[in-house]
Amino acid sequence: MSERPGDSMESLYPFLYSGATDLEAVLTSVRASTVEKANEIVALRRAVLERDGDRLAACAWAMAGAFSRGARLFAFGNGGSSTDAQDVAALFLHPGAGARPLPAFALTADVAVVTALANDIGFEVVFARQIAASGRPGDIAFGLSTSGNSRNLIAAFREADRRGMVTVGLAGYDGGQMAELGTIDHLFVVPSTSVHRIQEAQTTVYHALWELTQDALAGSTYAGTSRGW
Repeated sequence: MSERPGDSMESLYPFLYSGATDLEAVLTSVRASTVEKANEIVALRRAVLERDGDRLAACAWAMAGAFSRGARLFAFGNGGSSTDAQDVAALFLHPGAGARPLPAFALTADVAVVTALANDIGFEVVFARQIAASGRPGDIAFGLSTSGNSRNLIAAFREADRRGMVTVGLAGYDGGQMAELGTIDHLFVVPSTSVHRIQEAQTTVYHALWELTQDALAGSTYAGTSRGW
């Protein structure tokens, strides 16, 4: 039997469909739903940290090494992940007082370029063509997807790999095609089927990567290791 249009919304926000007219009952349901979602993301972030903590540190060292050799970071994603890609670029480029600004660009930011490529060639190339035009060996390709199956991200990572770039990927679910590629240097998969929780956890991941990269560039030590370039 097919799902009715309201069914998926009801599963997400049951308090809106309960038929309750008692305001206090509705507020109680809202509070319970909010607490449940907050607990979910806290547990998910903890699970990602416990599983990938060492790999996050290794990725940050690699990114710091690349930046120290003049690398630039190119971030990309679709939909909500395009907003995250722009946040990644802004975070590295304009981190605020006391942190080192690093060259970073969002491939989603130039609407004229994105729409020209999508219209004239196809949406699958909107990131790969920009990487082909601007990417250099040693630069960083940083792609975000909730499903891991976005075809334009797969094309971009393939182009970045051909050009000898450092590749960093953030995905959800089981990693999808991004995990199957086998050529992404640093892939972090958030084990969830909720797009909302995936994106919330991915935000934590890239902020942690930024902070660890800043520490590495400043000559800090962590995990008992000190490295320099």
